[in-house]
Amino acid sequence: MFAGLGRFVVRHPWWVIATWVIAAAAVLSFAPKLTATSDEASFLPSEYESIKAMDLQEAQFPQQQNIAAIIVFQRSDGARLTSADSADVRRASADLAGRDIPEVQDVSAAAVSPNKRVQTATVAMPEVANPDDTGQQDAVQTLRDELPTTLKGTDLTAGVTGSAAQSLDERESSERAGTLVAVGTVVIIIVLLVAIFRSPIIALLPVVLIGLISPMATGLIASANDVFDMKADRSIQELLTVVLFGVGTDYILFLLFRYREALRAGEDAKGGMVHAVERVGEAIASAAGAVIVAFAALALSTLGMLKSMGPALAIAVFVTLLAGLTLVPAVVSLLGTRVFWPSRSWRAEPSGTGFARFGAALARRPAVWAVASAVFMGALAVGALGYRANFDLAGSSLPKTKESIVAQRDMEKGFPAGTTDPTSLYLDAPDGGRLSRAETTAFRDRLRQVDGVGSIDPAKLSKDGRTASYEVVLADPPASDDALDTVRSGLRPAADEAAPEGTRALVGGTTAVYVDINKAVDRDYAVVFPVAALCIMIILGLLLRSLVAPWYLMVSVALGFGATLGATSIIFQQIGTQPGLMFMLPVIMYLFVVALGTDYNILMVSRLREEAREGRDPRDAAGTAVRHSGPTIAAAGVILAGTFATLMLAGNATLSQMGFALSFGIVVAAFVMAMIFTPSLTALIGHTAWWPGHGDRGPSQPATPDTPSARPRSERAPDSPPPPPDA
Repeated sequence: MFAGLGRFVVRHPWWVIATWVIAAAAVLSFAPKLTATSDEASFLPSEYESIKAMDLQEAQFPQQQNIAAIIVFQRSDGARLTSADSADVRRASADLAGRDIPEVQDVSAAAVSPNKRVQTATVAMPEVANPDDTGQQDAVQTLRDELPTTLKGTDLTAGVTGSAAQSLDERESSERAGTLVAVGTVVIIIVLLVAIFRSPIIALLPVVLIGLISPMATGLIASANDVFDMKADRSIQELLTVVLFGVGTDYILFLLFRYREALRAGEDAKGGMVHAVERVGEAIASAAGAVIVAFAALALSTLGMLKSMGPALAIAVFVTLLAGLTLVPAVVSLLGTRVFWPSRSWRAEPSGTGFARFGAALARRPAVWAVASAVFMGALAVGALGYRANFDLAGSSLPKTKESIVAQRDMEKGFPAGTTDPTSLYLDAPDGGRLSRAETTAFRDRLRQVDGVGSIDPAKLSKDGRTASYEVVLADPPASDDALDTVRSGLRPAADEAAPEGTRALVGGTTAVYVDINKAVDRDYAVVFPVAALCIMIILGLLLRSLVAPWYLMVSVALGFGATLGATSIIFQQIGTQPGLMFMLPVIMYLFVVALGTDYNILMVSRLREEAREGRDPRDAAGTAVRHSGPTIAAAGVILAGTFATLMLAGNATLSQMGFALSFGIVVAAFVMAMIFTPSLTALIGHTAWWPGHGDRGPSQPATPDTPSARPRSERAPDSPPPPPDA
């Protein structure tokens, strides 16, 4: 099949290129814009308590103000606030409220802190219905611009914090991050490809071709989100950039290395490209299939964030696969050997390469290399025991100098840390009964005794008297582990116990949303991971016609995953100062390291099978496979790891964690799993690795110890020619 595809593309390259251009233009013309949201609650299904609380609030308290920002006032000399200062705060708040700032419904001065260090003013804004609406963020910027004028002549300084202020600071950081990631990705790909091939044409090839398909993939993803009503997380654009360029460059490298091998073996330019598509087409398709299946498994998640991210990345990889098997061969077949210009190294294989020496060493002592690589990954995996999930993505990822973070720290000088984002608590009589004042007061008094609760305002009753609303300020920051534990283990159980007969208690707000997300993620670990692993094993089994090889290939991937999570935990939690790792990181890392790492395992094991079919014994096949496929895997791994590492340029702790974890995982997958663990273990297992399909047998004649090619390299005749190389 792949030989036929290669012949068609090489014979009709202009038709293939024209089809891609027309398809890209059509998608861009009709596809909607890709939108993203940072509203964590929008990612949870309706059965979770925090969502039920939100629905109850909208039904019973539709006029309840949404406090989107908080202005924090303090004296510039750090002294305690005086009555004159408080009067200035009230005047400044009234002045800002009267300026008709768009989206600002009210600015109300609040009480001075008990220690007189700070005073706040709450800023009410309407709920955000459209994720593309930046009105609240623009309003915060206006408030920040107006505050110096408003406070002129006073002894006060002020800063704006709260959810809208953090969203503004996040937007500014993400715009910078997107630019840095895009530029860094392109620069790394160009520099590394020039170093590997010494050809500016090859260096620009992925940038031009993937630059063509990237808007097409984004358009298809936006269309799918629109049709299936999926929500994309704000980080999806940065991930799409590195996935498209990283995976696309990998597939281009797989083809170019095999194309160069065919040319060195004497094929003409067009025949060499047909040969390359025929030989690596199955490996690329299987590798892409594993990635697509792993990403698509996220559709089983209960979190809308992951449910939309998985199909989006699967679509991106599918488009990249089609381009790798059609568009890339078409363009390269037109360029011919000029694609390597000005380098002439494609004409002959260098002798005495490091990969040849390493392959020979691995063939001599496969057990040593298998144990060493397993111990290395296992030792790092121990560090995963210290993993802690972090839900404070804004507070921990934004630079400490951002105004929302500085103002929040200032506010904590006089108020509980949870003041910026209070927890919502509702006592509801669903059967139509009215709540008495005694019931609402007793309920509040009981919950004030819960450890971790800073304060609870008196109840506000709905118009029909059926529902009471309480504003609970936690003693800890809303997204901290302590706050989550307060809601999960203290506030919710106590509220259920204290609720009068015939009523129900619902805890909502940001902290409660994080508690429910944590529960949803734990459920996803138990469902998505096994499904993705099983599907990848099926793909490996079909590719290799073996029931044995998929098991130890997945063992290697599991070790790689553990090593990556362990190393990331050590770097950011133990050596660094991060309170934990992004709560979604294990899911994302599992899918990227497992799926993309399987790419390299598939390429290596396909070459192992090919060498075995030539009649080589298992050890010789392993050494030869490392010699020829090692450069391809090394180059692809370095480039893919480099593209993921560009996420660390964003200056954002969350993206830095993701960038390190994914780049380190790819390095482990390429240089430890695929290049050491897999070939050495295959050499040790021998012919049994291919049971029951025995894919290591040649189609015409099975290998036997009597055939010259089946004998160890040391037993062959000195003039026995080596097989044609990959690199």
